[in-house]
Amino acid sequence: MSGPRILLIVGGGIAAYKACELVRLIRKGGGEVTCVLTEGGAQFVTPMSLAALSENPVHTSLWDLKNEAEIGHIQLSRQADLVVICPATADLLAKMAAGLADDLATTLLLATDKPVLAAPAMNVRMWQHAATQRNVAWLRQAGVRVMEPDEGAMACGEYGPGRLPEPEAIWQEISVLLNAGADPLAGQPEFDAQPEHRPLYGKHVLVTAGPTHEPIDPVRYIANRSSGKQGYAIAAAAAAAGARVTLVSGPVTLATPPGVDRVDVESAREMAQAVNAALPADVAVMVAAVADWRSEDFAAEKIKKRGAEPPSLRLAENPDILATLAASPQRPRLLIGFAAETEDVIANAVRKREVKNVDWIVANDVSPARGKDTMGGDSNTVHLITQAGTENWEPMSKQAVARRLVERIAKALVDG
Repeated sequence: MSGPRILLIVGGGIAAYKACELVRLIRKGGGEVTCVLTEGGAQFVTPMSLAALSENPVHTSLWDLKNEAEIGHIQLSRQADLVVICPATADLLAKMAAGLADDLATTLLLATDKPVLAAPAMNVRMWQHAATQRNVAWLRQAGVRVMEPDEGAMACGEYGPGRLPEPEAIWQEISVLLNAGADPLAGQPEFDAQPEHRPLYGKHVLVTAGPTHEPIDPVRYIANRSSGKQGYAIAAAAAAAGARVTLVSGPVTLATPPGVDRVDVESAREMAQAVNAALPADVAVMVAAVADWRSEDFAAEKIKKRGAEPPSLRLAENPDILATLAASPQRPRLLIGFAAETEDVIANAVRKREVKNVDWIVANDVSPARGKDTMGGDSNTVHLITQAGTENWEPMSKQAVARRLVERIAKALVDG
């Protein structure tokens, strides 16, 4: 098989059953999966289930004489292109951070020289515990990609961050990490397998994403906390729905989604020019968190400290890209803006839709109580404001938000 080779470690937790769906998605996307089932994971899924789905033997013990005669744990750790842990329990993350190797899974993780992706799942208190956060921070610093867990109701009855990310989101992360060129949403029930039969085939979708950086001097700039993840997820979902996608991106560290044309910019004025150059478009989804202001004067050299008083910074207003596009003769048929608010989220978003003269506004709460989960995280809670009213969507992954929004876009274009 020419696709990516995944070594999937299934940890012990109620979310382990979702590993079966992840195996199915990887196989459907053209990948090969070899599963390692921990003792805890075997309490929730069986080796038979994983073997049937992966069409490969499932490994459960470090003490398999036949395999270990050939140093099997070393071979397993080196033959894959990527090691994925799903679910990554608090115990597994702690063992990884400590460098323990007391079973097959932890031995493989210590022996591997390949990238490692961990999809956490645990009780909200366990995820928020200082020890777990310390372990996650250390693993990320060491190069392990630890996804943010989803937020929602848990099997224990509590609510908060700690739910396993949806298998589609994990598969998309795998695709991005390996740059496999696979379409993470292809073959899903929403979209036909043939591109010409997909709901946005023949349409041009313009997406903006990420922050803008407004330079003050060669080393300093004005910016915001946008990660670009939601915009990139929307671009990926639109491409999977058959659209030709132009992604105008501010400075982020994300990989370009498969099938997307990406234009990199830095400042708001550069983004405005790139958006105008990308027209005409059937749909524009303006997700980027564009800085409202820029420094009026750019210093060609680094500004030095001069005494106790800081230098004054005169600000100038940046172009309003969304409002300009709404008034353009090339206004897209469907124009969608995003509103990140810290108070009166829905009221401010309703007002923004009217003032900017756009069709839809997608609003979310980035107040201090929720901002850390949204800006930079992998989950989102949004409200869709249209002329017909407000829809309050339940908390979900940013990939799920993107897919639902793209489905609504496709339906709106068909209904006229």
